[in-house]
Amino acid sequence: MIEFVNHKDFTLSSPSCYAKWLSAVIVEEQLIEGEVSVVFYNDSQLFDLNIRHLKHDTFTDIITFDYSQGKILSGDLCISFQRVQDNAVIYDVSFSDEIARVMVHGVLHLCGYKDKTKEDQTTMTQKEDYYLSKLRLNI
Repeated sequence: MIEFVNHKDFTLSSPSCYAKWLSAVIVEEQLIEGEVSVVFYNDSQLFDLNIRHLKHDTFTDIITFDYSQGKILSGDLCISFQRVQDNAVIYDVSFSDEIARVMVHGVLHLCGYKDKTKEDQTTMTQKEDYYLSKLRLNI
């Protein structure tokens, strides 16, 4: 089950559409959907999580906590809606495209994809683009 937890200053529009899409990503990656929470934070809240849990003194758009066991995919996708808004402007894309990219990025991390090396980043971006094209076809 994919659950969305909104922030008092942000509410995701069409959460059921995103949930259905992310579920399809998990199935296509040949994994089983467990409990996945997508939690929205502001920049300072996610910054605090980043310092506390990862010891990273930086702002970020997403932190993924993976609780998967075997093929059962579970975890928390912690997203800064403010960072996503800023990145949408920087990359000249719509907010809905950027929030979708960040969500699928987190799900791909839960699926086992990494992004530390240049090669891994290329693979991750290709997967994101592929799944984003599927979302656009369904909305």
